[in-house]
Amino acid sequence: MAATRAPWIHSAPSPTLEAERSSVHVPSRLFLKPRRKALVLAFVRAGGTGGDGSLLNSTGSSIDLNRSSLDSSSEFASKDPSTLPRPLSRVDLSGGGNGSRLRVAYQGLPGAYSESAAAKAYPNCEAVPCSTFENAFEAVEKWNVDRAVLPIENSLGGSIHRNYDLLLRHKLHIVGEVKYAVCHCLLANHGVKLEQLQRVLSHPQALAQCEHTLAKLGVVRENVDDTAGAAKFIADNKLEDAGAVASSLAAELYGLNILARDIQDDSDNITRFLMLAREPIIPGTEKPFKTSIVFSLEEGPGVLFKALAVFAMRDINLSKIESRPQQNRLLRGAEYDGKYGSNCFDYLFYVDFESSMASSVAQNALKHLKEFATFLRVLGSYPMDTSQA
Repeated sequence: MAATRAPWIHSAPSPTLEAERSSVHVPSRLFLKPRRKALVLAFVRAGGTGGDGSLLNSTGSSIDLNRSSLDSSSEFASKDPSTLPRPLSRVDLSGGGNGSRLRVAYQGLPGAYSESAAAKAYPNCEAVPCSTFENAFEAVEKWNVDRAVLPIENSLGGSIHRNYDLLLRHKLHIVGEVKYAVCHCLLANHGVKLEQLQRVLSHPQALAQCEHTLAKLGVVRENVDDTAGAAKFIADNKLEDAGAVASSLAAELYGLNILARDIQDDSDNITRFLMLAREPIIPGTEKPFKTSIVFSLEEGPGVLFKALAVFAMRDINLSKIESRPQQNRLLRGAEYDGKYGSNCFDYLFYVDFESSMASSVAQNALKHLKEFATFLRVLGSYPMDTSQA
């Protein structure tokens, strides 16, 4: 049965930048490019309830815009609205939607920094430990928990690339962010002196963030899966020659002594966490919002410059850009005959920009980007964390 053409879709050229600036009307239509009859990104507000950080059709379901879906002859298939995600309200985001206590997944054991970040994001939540980042994503998808709070970047250690890859692999929505100040402590069993330590266990990033302190001690550094796990291992095995880099909460939970506090090399040690949910949040314009997207481009001179220019020409600030090689893609080389270099990777670009998808300026920027992007997905449009870490 052929798909019925949605009534708000019509063929029209993309508006010029001057037209965008002079217009005060927020578009509620999806435009088609006449050349390819491909969907171009827009934001749909249906029934007065608004859209989300992802692209929405009239029923509220998210649309991933890739080349295969754009070139399809059918534009939309009818879906039952009752089976689609319900966009979250601002009350839902804070965890007080129906008075129930939210279950929030984090990676690590009790006492991990991620547990503290989850408590900051959702006060009074029930924090649920997961052994891996992927387990946390799956826990939300399988309805075992309501949310997940996972790290995405650290001011000293940089990006957590694994979670960028998992954002693309899974269909969760970013509904918020929280910044958490990390204060590393050197822990050991009671009675163990600092000069007795021969090795120190912790997560690789935690060890790297305390490089100077540990170098002065002359200890061997041993990597483990998470900081709280290191503390638990020291306590369970009653080690007298080893310490752990972990939080003061981990010391309290596992009965360890704090030999030294704030041992990180830089006191400005902030980790940014993403709040993830099955449903998107309804974006607004009454407070600062951030939008996260991922896209890919054809290879060629100046293509990335043109992609980023769609934001610059509309005075939209980019707060982060991260490139990741596309997985399961072979190295390119022979087919280009050296025109753009040999053995090139296919890249995905993750971008955070400071604007809400409720804004017509953001909508038009992504519609412009879609004219030459081969793939585009909105990961979320959510309130910025403007508080102190």
